[in-house]
Amino acid sequence: MLLQQEPIVVEVFKQPEAARDISLDVVVGMFTMAGLVLLFAALGGLVVGGIFIAIRRARDRRAPSPDDEHVRLRL
Repeated sequence: MLLQQEPIVVEVFKQPEAARDISLDVVVGMFTMAGLVLLFAALGGLVVGGIFIAIRRARDRRAPSPDDEHVRLRL
């Protein structure tokens, strides 16, 4: 008598909509983020490379012309 309880009744009126599979969205998002990182890295590399080249050319223009005793290596 002590163990007998009233049954638990759960009323289900409407089923929730099926969850959308996000695995494809996650994969596309990962490739998009990787592409953006690579794009920014390439642009940053071009900018830094351009700055180094500009500094080197400016330094070469300011350097005195080599005389007969010194040979300048141009790379």
